[in-house]
Amino acid sequence: MFVAIISDIHDNLINLKTCLDWCRNNKIEAMICCGDVTNSDTIEYLSKHFPGKIHLVKGNIELYNEAELEKYKNIIYYGKTGRFEIGSKIVGVCHEPFYREDVIKKGRCDIIFYGHTHKPWEKVETRHGASLRLVNPGTLGGVFLKATFAAWDTDSDNIELIILDNI
Repeated sequence: MFVAIISDIHDNLINLKTCLDWCRNNKIEAMICCGDVTNSDTIEYLSKHFPGKIHLVKGNIELYNEAELEKYKNIIYYGKTGRFEIGSKIVGVCHEPFYREDVIKKGRCDIIFYGHTHKPWEKVETRHGASLRLVNPGTLGGVFLKATFAAWDTDSDNIELIILDNI
């Protein structure tokens, strides 16, 4: 399964459109959004233009009404932290990296995606004798750093950083 991981859109609809066009052309089946979408117009655009499931957590700068998210049938909203299965992987997601401890308390994860820092990052930690992969896809909004997102092939476990300037 092919999954896009986005974070820190900060209402940049131009970059979001570029990302969604890339997703459509590359057969992305699901999306994980690590927060800071910002307002309801961006949520609506994302839901309308991405046909697959969107796993969403709350960022620290959200202006949308969380109760309204129920009307979007392709958005699965977790609040501050989420844990779910995609393909054969158990995935954790949060916005701010220190919330990963809350995700870990929910149970074992193969990988945790997070945002907030706007800096693309990947690290492997050992937790309870098992490897835990931590990945930040950067900022789709291009705030402070180049606009980026990640594409994950859950079968091969390969994650590619996509730089918007290069697509």
